Order: sequence, then C-alpha cells, then structure tokens
Amino acid sequence: MSLTVTVKDELALVAIENAAQRRAEVSAMLRFAGGLHIVSGRIVVEAELDHGGAVRRLHQHLKELYGMEPEVVVVQGGSLHRGSRYVLRVTGRGKDLARLSGLVDDRGRPVRGMPVAVVQGGRNAAAAAWRGAFLARGSLTEPGRSSSLEVTCPGSEAALALVGAARRFDISAKAREVRGADRVVVRDGEAIGVLLERMGAPEAFKVWAERRSRRESRGTANRLANFDDANLRRSARAAVASGARVERAFEILGDDVPAHLLQAGRLRVAHKQASLEELGQLSDPQLTKDAVAGRIRRLLAMADKHAHEMGIPDTESVLTQEMLEP
Repeated sequence: MSLTVTVKDELALVAIENAAQRRAEVSAMLRFAGGLHIVSGRIVVEAELDHGGAVRRLHQHLKELYGMEPEVVVVQGGSLHRGSRYVLRVTGRGKDLARLSGLVDDRGRPVRGMPVAVVQGGRNAAAAAWRGAFLARGSLTEPGRSSSLEVTCPGSEAALALVGAARRFDISAKAREVRGADRVVVRDGEAIGVLLERMGAPEAFKVWAERRSRRESRGTANRLANFDDANLRRSARAAVASGARVERAFEILGDDVPAHLLQAGRLRVAHKQASLEELGQLSDPQLTKDAVAGRIRRLLAMADKHAHEMGIPDTESVLTQEMLEP
C-alpha cells in the first residue's frame, strides 16, 4: 500500500466534534478537489476525489452540517488514472453550499484563495484545512533524497493560503509551479512528521518514519561498505608497492642487510598483499605491526641512501602508476 493511501485511510477516520473545524475541512476539500459550475443558470458544486473514505467523509459532513444529500458518481479509471475516481455533486442547493463553505464571498464572487474563516482561524482550523486539502489532492512519497509531502492546488492564491496555514505550526512549506500546476511542498522530514500528526495521521507517520529509518540505515551500511572496500584496495596497493621496493632494496644492498631487517623484508616480499599486522603474526618471534613497519622503513632508507651514493636508481624507481594511485 502506498504511503499516500495509508495517510488518507487514517485521515478519513479522524473524529471531529467541533463544527467550525468540520466546516474548515469541508471548505478545503471543496476548494482543492472541486469547483463551481453554472448549469442552466444554477450554481453546481463538484468535488472529484480518488479515495473512497474521503468521499464518504465529505458526504457525511455535507449531510450533517448543511442538511444536503449530494450525488456521487463513480468514474472508472482510464489511461491517466489507475483507480476509480468519485465525483460528488451538489446541484439543487449549490448556491447555498458555495456561500456556506466560503467558495464565494458575500457578493457572490468566487474566492480565489481560502475562505476567511480558514485564513483567519487558529491552529485547529489550519489543521482541518490541511487535512481537507490532503484528502482532496495530497500525496506523500517514500522517504529518500527526494521525499516530500505535496498538495496540488487549484491556483497560486490557494497555494499561498495553504503555506500560511502551515506556518502556524512553524512549518516552512514552499509554493511552486511544477509542470504547469501549483503545488505546496514540504520536504523536511521533521516538518512532515509534525504536519502528519497535526492533520491526524500519527500512525501513518510512524510507518513513514520507520521506512525512513530503514533507508538511512541501509545508506549508512552501504557507505561504510564502500569506505571499507576503498580502504582495503588502498591498503593492498600500498602493500604491493612496499614489496616491490623491498625487492629493489635487496638488489641494491646485496648481502649487506642486517638480519632483523632481512627477516622483515623477506616477509614483505613473500606476502605482498598481507597487512602489517598479518606480517607481524607470521614473524618468529611475533612482532607488532609498528615494529614490522619500522624495520621495513629502515631497510628502504638504507637502500635509498646507498643507491644515491652509488648513483643508481633507488627503491622508488620500481613503482608503477597503478601502485601510486590513491
């Protein structure tokens, strides 16, 4: 099940006793999902929704708040919409509903933003408006680099009004135009959590947060694995380069190599991809990795000094470009 459906399932069941909050939710649902039409000289209010629970909720609100029995038409999904869509229509008392829900002002002119009761209301009205807007045109994407909570808006004025409602919860929502449609977008993970809980979907937020946590854990594990792989490759290249330099040191010094340095050098040549710690464990008696590193370093320094005195290539002359890569 998608996160959007999970959120809408929960929001459709939020219990509200306060009539003002119910009206704010209805206003938002009608504003974001519908529109006003003139049919045979009469105002018709329509709302097109994609969630059955949202349709039932709006139908119940209209019946209990305004005594209206709207018509509901089911539209089967086509090429653009996968699932069924529902058109809720109020014809006989469309003018009354438009006025009562704030879709038109006192002079009968369409309200381009949000109703005054929502714009000037408090946090509860803002939460109800966001709940209605999300049920109408909201979506929540999977957690990740581009995760977001979005609401598609009927116009820039409605988008700005929704941004203002989010600001009452100290949430920075962004109004932007995407592919010709006005949208309000919230990307911050903490802000998404606050908004979901304010709207009335704390369980959906838990699901979202759990998926977010799992994704972050996988991302951290992958980064650590890549880091470990890179370190191993660098360590292996360094060990091979050190082995090549030791071989050249033996050529330069011949038999003039102190016994303890000779032992460390032979271990390096015999086990070119082994770590210093592993070389120390192979030594008899065993040595610490610092002791092995110190002996090899002194062997190379002795050989390089002798090479410079003799005017011959030193131990670094045998290194290839591949060995020098970081």
